Amino acid sequence: MEVLRQVFRRDKNLMRLMIVFLVVFAFCTVLKGTLFLSVSNFQSMGKQFPEFGLLAIAMAFTLYTAGIDLSVVAVANLSAVLVAKVLPTLITPETPESTVILLILAACVGALLFGMLCGAINGFLIGAVGITPILATLGTQALFMGTAIVLTNGSTLGGLPPQIASTMSAKVLGIPTPFIIFVVLALVSAFVMERTTLGYKLRMLGTSVKASTFSGFNNMRLYLANYMVSGLLSAAAGLIMLGRFNSAKADYGASYLMEAILIAVLGGVDPYGGKGNMKGVIVAILIVQMISSWLNMYESISNFYRQIIWGGLLIFVLIYNYIVNEREKKKASQN
Repeated sequence: MEVLRQVFRRDKNLMRLMIVFLVVFAFCTVLKGTLFLSVSNFQSMGKQFPEFGLLAIAMAFTLYTAGIDLSVVAVANLSAVLVAKVLPTLITPETPESTVILLILAACVGALLFGMLCGAINGFLIGAVGITPILATLGTQALFMGTAIVLTNGSTLGGLPPQIASTMSAKVLGIPTPFIIFVVLALVSAFVMERTTLGYKLRMLGTSVKASTFSGFNNMRLYLANYMVSGLLSAAAGLIMLGRFNSAKADYGASYLMEAILIAVLGGVDPYGGKGNMKGVIVAILIVQMISSWLNMYESISNFYRQIIWGGLLIFVLIYNYIVNEREKKKASQN
């Protein structure tokens, strides 16, 4: 208990998020009762949020350096499309089961490497060429999405090996496989951001580019590494979507970009850079997923209303964070 008090004392944003989490949980429980608290609902949530959760973590990394990655969803879909294009040409009904599994693993590794390549392109444009992150990633978003549309002719790619869907629908001790993948990647991401030299350098870069330069850091390499991490996480999200839908398409997860930005900002990552941690982002992921699951229980609420809700919530969080930051600045100046 004392440890929690110390954590909340050091991180007031995390304390506020935990209060919001408990309020949202109580709100959903009161309105939907046993339906919301059912095991099947929690298992469903465990399958759903790993996709946009990984995209939110990817977004958090880029916001951490005062950047942004608008191409995360496009990278996810293009990575999945490439796997969906390649695997059916390599696997036939006569292919042995062991070979099928090896080919699937190889395709997944290839997709992750491709995601890192996409991130490297973003990092190069931002770090070496000097293009503003929002413009660089807006351009690559169109490039990657357009490539996916050309490869699929705008249609859905199916006919995938059943092993992909069976793996993503499998449960380990009742826990969905996508949830396990998310937990592993989230823990690694938290370690990288908060416990490594790279995380420290990224925070320095986000706080001040000049300070990072005077400290002797290679800013171009930092941008490159940061956006490669974003690309890797985005590709992982694409593979989870591929397994859940058992198909790939250029515009899957169209709403995930807004959700990723919302979660990162709600989690306490400062869009101006240099501030934030993964604990807050993970709590924010759970909050958004609870709201999303609650909305799914009302057939009358369409996805169009959901966009209004996410957009309004993002604006509210940005205004709230601005007010809190201004108050902290005034207190610091008075002291």
